[in-house]
Amino acid sequence: MHNNIRYVHTNIIAKDWQKLSAFYIDVFDCEAVPPERNLSGAWVDQLTAIDRATIRGIHLKLPGTHDITLEIFEYTPKAVNEAPKLINRIGYGHLAFHVDDVKALSEKVLLNGGHMLGEIVEKDYGEIGILTAAYVSDPEGNFIEIQNWRKIS
Repeated sequence: MHNNIRYVHTNIIAKDWQKLSAFYIDVFDCEAVPPERNLSGAWVDQLTAIDRATIRGIHLKLPGTHDITLEIFEYTPKAVNEAPKLINRIGYGHLAFHVDDVKALSEKVLLNGGHMLGEIVEKDYGEIGILTAAYVSDPEGNFIEIQNWRKIS
């Protein structure tokens, strides 16, 4: 039996889903995919193993894709995150976006409440091209790689 598999979305759990969604719309040109979600009930409790869970949020179409979305959800009740987010923590690390101008988009991230993690770097990979990249974080500390690959002819 063959199972047809297709990637559909990546989920971020937000402190404030509306503010975080606005960041991705404003900075990375994501587009809201209605309807907004307001999920609760026995089926959500069974799915999440959380009593009386409510999930609010929205899907955002990622630029350059046909139907892959970034799902930004906020849970009630909220879990307590005590440990700081680190780029090398085991698990999902970051989202990545290819852009024309890494410096300009890094500055846009900062103007919209995000943060730089390190510095903008440039690395010549020879025949596969030159990578310009930066790690940044959104206003809630989720990591994003901003990159540009170019070939020298």
